[in-house]
Amino acid sequence: VEAYIDLYFYRKLGYQLALIFARLRMTPAQVTLLGATLGIAAGHLYFYRDLRWNLLGMLLHVLCNAFDNADGQLARLTKQGSRAGRALDGLADNLVFVSVYAHLCLRYTSDGGSHFVWLLALAAGASHSMQSAAGDYFRNAYLYFAEGRGRAELDASEALQADFDRLRWREQPVKKFLHRLYLNYTRQQEWLVPCLDELKRFATPPNDLPIANAYRSASRPLIKWTNLLATNPRMILLFALLFLGQPAWYFVAELTLFNLVLLYLLRQENAICRRLLAVSRT
Repeated sequence: VEAYIDLYFYRKLGYQLALIFARLRMTPAQVTLLGATLGIAAGHLYFYRDLRWNLLGMLLHVLCNAFDNADGQLARLTKQGSRAGRALDGLADNLVFVSVYAHLCLRYTSDGGSHFVWLLALAAGASHSMQSAAGDYFRNAYLYFAEGRGRAELDASEALQADFDRLRWREQPVKKFLHRLYLNYTRQQEWLVPCLDELKRFATPPNDLPIANAYRSASRPLIKWTNLLATNPRMILLFALLFLGQPAWYFVAELTLFNLVLLYLLRQENAICRRLLAVSRT
């Protein structure tokens, strides 16, 4: 379900970085925060109209993405994976794009552009959040049904709520905060495709194998569209617009091109789930 650039570049680079970080006894959380620092710095460098600074920002952005890949591989190597870690990873990604969006807006307005661009950026950011959540949900749903539950990071909000309720703000404030973020993220995903969660609950023996086979066959053609909602296409588009000196058009692309992909995927995924549920109940 991964794009070629992930499989043949980021995955391999991330694995080598994970080995280095393991020898340095770094934790996945430390790698996540270090990667976020690089990404936030990249966003700042996009503020400048000097292409040389932009190129340095692109390099930092690529390294940030490599670190984002490495933290997950490090977590698996050292058996330190956790929901809190996934929440921290999501928070770090959001902070990076807040930096990118804010500095693109500042770049635009510093040259006399309309402050309306901030509203455009807010709308694009909200769209970006929805698109990323949906893309992640669809990829994990495919892994869940097609390759086994152990390969997927697909949690149910009810279980997350129970875990959240057991934590105490006074005793574990950071962990509870991260669980809150992850719970909200999971609810957002379930809201986007409500029948997918129902299908997951229905896929128990003897229905599990027929549903898994049918879902894999129906959703496989959508993977290429799902990958368009990942980080790499956004980065490539952003880099191209920086070369052209028109990065503010990135917000327009988020609101049009990427939202069209999202709407198409939501329609197709919901249709697949409804069809499989109807067949399974007969």
